[in-house]
Amino acid sequence: MNKPENDTEFVAAPAPNEDVLANKPKRARVDDAIDPDAEAPTASDEPRKRDYLEGFLAKAPAAGEVGGAGSDLQQAVVDALKEIYDPEIPVNIYDLGLIYGVEVDDEADVTVTMTLTTPHCPVAETMPGEVELRAASVPGIRDAEVDLVWDPPWGPDKMTDEARLELGML
Repeated sequence: MNKPENDTEFVAAPAPNEDVLANKPKRARVDDAIDPDAEAPTASDEPRKRDYLEGFLAKAPAAGEVGGAGSDLQQAVVDALKEIYDPEIPVNIYDLGLIYGVEVDDEADVTVTMTLTTPHCPVAETMPGEVELRAASVPGIRDAEVDLVWDPPWGPDKMTDEARLELGML
């Protein structure tokens, strides 16, 4: 068998069931910012300018609990999920009762437990990904995970009164 001209060795990607990142990376903090005056001199003689980041880096994060039931961060995730609408029903997925739980831990990781109206729902492949992206995009959230469950099954009894009113069921 002929050997390729370049002797490049290829490394296979890890298997999907292989845990690549055992521990999540450390979160960056405002207190960890390096003072530009304390840095080693660069090739240019001009000092580094902080420009638009100066105000952001000067503001310390708010003290208090990050996650937990009733936290501001949890409410922000719920508000973000209320912006996702079911493509067949003019009601958001939260009021429709598809979201069973939103948990934010002390590390600002969110876990959303949700279901769909049926396992054969046309958006069964895309909706959990959209929920994960929307939850992860909330400022302050480090990571998001969606658990798709089928028990208990969804039913019209899970809808809020606002959703029932919108659909003419009240």
